[in-house]
Amino acid sequence: MTSRIFTPTLRALRARPIATIPITPRFFSTTSPRMTVHNIATKDQFKEVIAREPVVLLDAFATWCGPCKAVAPIIAKWAESEEFKDKIYFAKFDVDALPELAQELGIRAMPTFIVFKDGDKVGEHMGSNPGPILALLQKWNGSA
Repeated sequence: MTSRIFTPTLRALRARPIATIPITPRFFSTTSPRMTVHNIATKDQFKEVIAREPVVLLDAFATWCGPCKAVAPIIAKWAESEEFKDKIYFAKFDVDALPELAQELGIRAMPTFIVFKDGDKVGEHMGSNPGPILALLQKWNGSA
């Protein structure tokens, strides 16, 4: 006695013609270190970044946070925009992976965006509303 659930059909085993498989060419490309949102993995890496970069936007997020996921593509778009890409270093860290850093920075809600200029905290916004985040970026866009 065989079950139809476990019996493969010939149709499922038949190979598909190559012409029906979508082929997407992939070319090797490098990205500028300023064209992305960089993931901060350690507290030491965070300290090194804010000491090295003149202006840093730090995104404190959580993987389970819906608003964090909603605003992430907007932040990534700004990181690649001509207006900010050579002036502001975009970084993010997971508050669950680095709870000591979250506590040191006083993170109380996610997402929280903090701007550092020359290693000093100069601005902060809690929440995923893009308007105030953009205003913060424009204020510290390498000219302040």
